[in-house]
Amino acid sequence: MPRARSPENRGLPNRWRKRSGAYYYQVPKGLEAMWDGKKEFRLGASLPEAYKVWAERLAYAADAKTIGELLERYLLQVVPTKAATTQAQNQVAIKRLRAVLGAAPIASVRPQLVYQYIERRQSKIAARREVEILSHAFTKAVEWGIIDRHPFKGQVRLSGEKPRTRYVEDWEIVECLSLEPKRTHGSVLAVQAYIRVKMITGLRRGDLLRLTMSDLQEDGIHVTPAKTAGSTGKSVILIWTDELREAVEMAKRARPVRIAKWLFCNREGECYISEETGRAGGWDSMWRGFMERVLKETGVKQRFNEHDLRAKCASDAETLEHARALMAHADSRITERVYRRKPELVKPLR
Repeated sequence: MPRARSPENRGLPNRWRKRSGAYYYQVPKGLEAMWDGKKEFRLGASLPEAYKVWAERLAYAADAKTIGELLERYLLQVVPTKAATTQAQNQVAIKRLRAVLGAAPIASVRPQLVYQYIERRQSKIAARREVEILSHAFTKAVEWGIIDRHPFKGQVRLSGEKPRTRYVEDWEIVECLSLEPKRTHGSVLAVQAYIRVKMITGLRRGDLLRLTMSDLQEDGIHVTPAKTAGSTGKSVILIWTDELREAVEMAKRARPVRIAKWLFCNREGECYISEETGRAGGWDSMWRGFMERVLKETGVKQRFNEHDLRAKCASDAETLEHARALMAHADSRITERVYRRKPELVKPLR
C-alpha cells in the first residue's frame, strides 16, 4: 500500500517532494543518465524554478495519448508561465482533472464527456474553472501538433457565476476614511491611504502593493501591470493630479518603515506580497480587520472587497474608454460587463 504524501507534497507531480527548502525529483530506475546519474535530482528552491528545470530536462513525446499525459505537459510548459497564485490554482484543478479523466484517451473527448464531468462535480464553479483549463490544454495540443482540432471548443457553453453588482457609494468611502486609527503608522492609516490611491488609479491589488518609490517619477506613477508583464509588457503612466499626490503622500506617512523600498510595506519594510506564492497574507488580515471595524463603528452595513473598489473607479469614470484605460483592459467589453456597475442613464422621449 503506497505511503500517504505529506501535506507539503500534496498537489506536486508524481515523484516530487519538498524537503530542506527545495524541490527534488525521485528519478525512476533506469533513467538516472538523464538526470546527471542521480537517483534524486534537486530541481530548485522555488516552485517556478523547479518546473522550469524539470521542463528543460524532460524530452517530450509529441504523441500524448491520454488526457493525463496532455495535462502533464501542460503542467510543465504552460503553468509555470502564469502568475504564482494562478499556478497554485491550476495545479489543484489539474490534479482533480487527472484523478477523473487522466486515463481517458484524448480521442475519446466529446462535448458530452465535458458536460458529464461538470454534472458529477459537486462544486459547479470549481468544475467550470477546471474545464476552462482542460479547454486551454486542448488548444495547446493543437498548437503542439498532437491533435488536428479542438474537440469541444465552441460546443460547450459554460454558464459561469454572474458578475458582482456591488457599487460602493461615495458616503461609504467617506465613512471608511473617517475611521479613527489606533496607531500612528500602518494598520488603519495604511488601508485608508490604499483606498484613496486605489479610488484614483484603479490599480489591481498586486500592482498597487508592488509599487516602489522608484515608480513615483516626475511625470507620474509608472506601472507595468502584472497581467501584461509576461505578454505585451505594456506599461502605463498615471499622471499626477493634486488628489493623487495627496493620496501618495498619505501612504508614505503611513508606512511603519520610512526608508522602505515599497510604498506599502509591512513592519519589516518588506512588500506584503510573496513573489513565490503570490499571496499577501499580512495585508489580507489587515484588510479584514479594517472592514470589521468599519461594519462595527460606522454606518456602512454591507461589506465590500478589493474588487468592488476597482469597479467603483471604473464606474465613476466619465467614459467607457477612460474606464478601460484605468483598468488596463485590452478589450472594453470586460470593462463594461464586470466593472461598470452604475445604472445607465437614459434620457426618455418627449
